[in-house]
Amino acid sequence: MAYTVKEEKTYAHGKETIITAISGAIDGLEGNMSKIDPESGLITAKFNKTIRGNVLGDRTQIEIELFSLSPDETKLSLTVYPINPIGQKLEFGARKGISRKIMTWFLAHMDHQLKTL
Repeated sequence: MAYTVKEEKTYAHGKETIITAISGAIDGLEGNMSKIDPESGLITAKFNKTIRGNVLGDRTQIEIELFSLSPDETKLSLTVYPINPIGQKLEFGARKGISRKIMTWFLAHMDHQLKTL
């Protein structure tokens, strides 16, 4: 069973605005940004087992790759998967649906952040 969830989404905003929204979405979900490289467009963040009072049961990691399609359009390639306490990807033993839930929450927080910018 694959616990990894992948999705692509395009936003009608520039890369810098998207990076600001990503940072706000990660903070809103009580995550920790572990890597950000604006030059290559790679962002990585980790989330704990509990997010905003909701006990999920698994730690997760999100990897985001940004592609500038034009100055006012950015494409995101998102990957979410469960991790163990030392940050290694889980291939078995994770709970079903956690990665999908994190992806859904993250995209909702992204939309909210973009409305406030």
